Amino acid sequence: MKNSGFLAYFLILLALCLLSPLPLHAGGETGLSDGQSIYVPAYSHIYTGNREIPLLLTVTLSIRNTDPTHPIKITTVDYYETQGKLIKKYLEKPVILGPLESLRYIVPEKDKSGGSGANFIVEWETDKPVNPPIAESIMISTQSQQGISFTSRGQEIIKSQ
Repeated sequence: MKNSGFLAYFLILLALCLLSPLPLHAGGETGLSDGQSIYVPAYSHIYTGNREIPLLLTVTLSIRNTDPTHPIKITTVDYYETQGKLIKKYLEKPVILGPLESLRYIVPEKDKSGGSGANFIVEWETDKPVNPPIAESIMISTQSQQGISFTSRGQEIIKSQ
């Protein structure tokens, strides 16, 4: 009888360990990193109604250094359109982002070149493992007395060789 109680307890504990969600960062894994390439979805417009009328949006790319003690170096901030064509390179040279510091890049509402499948590629690096940054896009628009806003979180990608 003792063994069956222990076995039931062990199986419940094992199930809880295997089924518990882990905290995620841009790469979908936990832990420190010394650099990443991050894909950030963005939408310069979305469609409304049955007639597929585009609603233009202002896009803000926000990059936040989540490490409280170490800077990171942002090496790439590139904006791509729906078919994957590079539209704009935002950096001419790397930018140092201090501990807990944030950057933003804005795609104006009137710029519809990105389309509904636009995205950013953000690359960063550092000389020691740190908490990975958060890269996300914020889309917003207002028409008449209506407003819409939403966010899209970046995800770490592995570049093909």
